[in-house]
Amino acid sequence: MKFELQHTDPQTKARVGEITTDHGKIQTPIFMPVGTAGTVKAVQQRELKEDINADIILGNTYHLYLRPGLDTLEKAGGLHKFNGWDRPILTDSGGYQVFSLSGNRKINEEGVIFKSHIDGSKHVFTPENIMDIQRTIGADIIMAFDECTPYPADHRYAKESMERTHRWLKRCTEQFDSTEGKYGYSQTLFPIVQGSTYKDLRKQSAETIASFEREGNAIGGLSVGEPAEDMYEMTDLVTDILPKDKPRYLMGVGTPANILEGIACGVDMFDCVMPTRQARHGQLFTTQGIINIKNKRWEQDLSPIDAELGGYVSTFYSKAYLRHLIRSQELLGAQIASVHNLTFYLWLVRQAREHILAGDFREWKNIMVKKLMQRL
Repeated sequence: MKFELQHTDPQTKARVGEITTDHGKIQTPIFMPVGTAGTVKAVQQRELKEDINADIILGNTYHLYLRPGLDTLEKAGGLHKFNGWDRPILTDSGGYQVFSLSGNRKINEEGVIFKSHIDGSKHVFTPENIMDIQRTIGADIIMAFDECTPYPADHRYAKESMERTHRWLKRCTEQFDSTEGKYGYSQTLFPIVQGSTYKDLRKQSAETIASFEREGNAIGGLSVGEPAEDMYEMTDLVTDILPKDKPRYLMGVGTPANILEGIACGVDMFDCVMPTRQARHGQLFTTQGIINIKNKRWEQDLSPIDAELGGYVSTFYSKAYLRHLIRSQELLGAQIASVHNLTFYLWLVRQAREHILAGDFREWKNIMVKKLMQRL
């Protein structure tokens, strides 16, 4: 993987760049649709490429390991061949999913013992086998196995958790560097910064992560319940420390406002289930603000979902028709809403890119944060 930093905004830390992988290029800043179980929910690969024009999507190690399983994925030739996606893929290590099981897992120095949410079967994740599992899944960018520190956490626990993540990272890198990919293309490992909302821990973690000199770095353990201002403060602190010539990935973030503020802090990559999850419940993100399409005010509104956004789905279907589908629980409603929301998210980061290059990103961002989060 290669990263070319092409431009930095003079008024903020916002950046424009390009990541090159063996499955194609990624223009940054970028939002990555989440395809947890090998699918971006309710969205076909053709729509991801032609309508949404996603440069990269995500898969999740925990879910793919349990279903369809590694034997199936390896026989298919990896996730790219299995799901028919020929552009880059990033896999989360599964750490967040395992740690969110709380009552069904035990953490020790070796790794994590957990029970499957599907059938209760017992499994073990270690830094070593997580590298092997992600090698088999075949993502272009794979994440180190970390402990996602819950919020709130006291300083003592946050420090212990962070230090465990650093020890696991050493084991991840040793395993990753001693193995090869299985499908004839290169893979890249990203470490993850932890430390909860404590400045001293975040600084220490960022310095430790940077010392491993990997091709990119991630910021984890944010957007887990802490106030948004704390998230921005921690992100801003960390991006001052992480290398400027490598991409920075803020994991699991977030709302349109979160993404724009994250870009201003110098983040290049984002992912979140929000656009597809909220779509299935009838919440639409638009260029004018947030719509709850279930509301009666849209019942006879025959105007396009979002004429200014462009894209087939957003301009062809009316608000009234989508409201009817969602309220009737028709599957097409979830599909249309999901494609629309993802189209919006990709439009947003590409607009940010244009304004960074134009030199007016800060002014545009401040206007858009207020505009996009208003309820219509």
